[in-house]
Amino acid sequence: MPAISMLSPTPAFFAMEAPFGGPMFAVAVNMATVIVGGVAGVAIGDRLPSRMRTTILDALGLGTLVIGARMALGSQNLLLAIGSLLLGAIAGTALDLEGRMEAGAEKLKRIARSDSPTFVAGFISASLLFCVGPMTFLGSIQNGMGDPELLLIKSLLDGFAALALASAMGVGVLFASLTILAVQGGLSFAGAGAAAFPASAAGVEFNAVGGVIILAIGLGLLNIKKMPVGNLLPALLFVFPLAWLAQRLG
Repeated sequence: MPAISMLSPTPAFFAMEAPFGGPMFAVAVNMATVIVGGVAGVAIGDRLPSRMRTTILDALGLGTLVIGARMALGSQNLLLAIGSLLLGAIAGTALDLEGRMEAGAEKLKRIARSDSPTFVAGFISASLLFCVGPMTFLGSIQNGMGDPELLLIKSLLDGFAALALASAMGVGVLFASLTILAVQGGLSFAGAGAAAFPASAAGVEFNAVGGVIILAIGLGLLNIKKMPVGNLLPALLFVFPLAWLAQRLG
């Protein structure tokens, strides 16, 4: 993603190359942070104060805003980015993507209560939190395209979220790491097929539009504005045809 002069450069940890190569490095880091956070949460149990959980979520929200702002400011064609967001929002709302995601989650939760509530509910809740959402999709695709930064930052956020979840729901949260392997691993390899895009106009605006969606997630975490973020996901797909059209007209 393009550097933004007004913001600090990417920390060396997040900018580093995968020590053993390939997109699975960031996926493995995400799995490890969830396991470590989950183990800590199980050990702490209900001794983690609710005030501490709230503070952790506030910190995660602020960090998410910074990530989204930096990505969004990388746009080099605001008209293209805004057009993608508008068309994506219209398509996502028409398809009710957010509602479908919520309905699917509710079905899984009902299934969980019918079997082994503590383990299964913890596994499903954590899997949904870690693997259903714009940051999972965007971070995994970018990871496959050779930029693991967003997925590594998501790994840090997921570690703290796993701590909070496991303290309340138990060891099932740890097994969500297997869902991370399947979902984010698959998306990362899919993103590897689009490795030619990052330097293009479409790649730049893909990052910028993704940044706006990440900003919406941060606003929700901070309880400033709850938005149906899932309905914005099609905006990421509209970037490519609009970039092609802009190039043809230009």
